[in-house]
Formats: sequence, C-alpha cells, structure tokens
Amino acid sequence: RTAQEAAAAIGCEVDQIVKSLVFIVGGHPVVTLLSGTNRLDKRKLADLCATSRKTVRRADADTVKAATDFSIGGVPPFGYKTKLKVFVDQELTKYDLVWAAAGTPYAVFALSPSKLIAASGGQPADLKV
Repeated sequence: RTAQEAAAAIGCEVDQIVKSLVFIVGGHPVVTLLSGTNRLDKRKLADLCATSRKTVRRADADTVKAATDFSIGGVPPFGYKTKLKVFVDQELTKYDLVWAAAGTPYAVFALSPSKLIAASGGQPADLKV
C-alpha cells in the first residue's frame, strides 16, 4: 500500500514510514529504505555503488519477488532469502521510531532507526532527490 495510507492507519508522520524499494544497479538488486515522502536520487545510488546512473533502474515485481522473496507493497527491511546490499535513507534517523512493512501490504512493525540499520545491515546515506 502507500506510505500515506500506512501513516494514516498508524497515526504517525508519513516520513516515519520506511519504503523498501528494490533497484537494479549494475545488474544486481539493491534495497533502498527510504523515508515515506522521499524519492530516490538515482545518481546518488549509482555513486554509492560506484557505477553509472545509466545502470540504475527500478526492479519490476518479478525481480523484487525473486531477490527478496516478498511482493511489492510488503517488502520488509530485512529477512531476504539472499544477502543484498542495503542503503538506509539518513532522513529516517530523525525519528525515535519508524514503521516498516512486515512481509505483507497489511502488516507493519515499529523499530528505532538504529535497530533498522543494524538489522538490515544497511549503510546510512543521503538518498533523496
């Protein structure tokens, strides 16, 4: 579902919603954990992965499922069937709690940004446009 719908149901700010988005970067799936209102800057992701912006594209539903074992709309920030590179939007660290998908589009869980970073093995980064 959308970050706006999740925030309304939970009663939190949209920026506290963690969007787990998968991109293909240089031919490999990469997970980005973005704050609810932020859009990914593909140039910044390419720089983080030491590749050209031209190699960055949003993964389609089948690729997301194959890489994470979860469907779009319910991709959690960790627990994937294979080890994936993860980047965490540094904007999420402004909050005491953030909310992430728990494997389905209708389930979420709360955790601190520090636990999000630790559990996902993610690298905090400036990802937003």
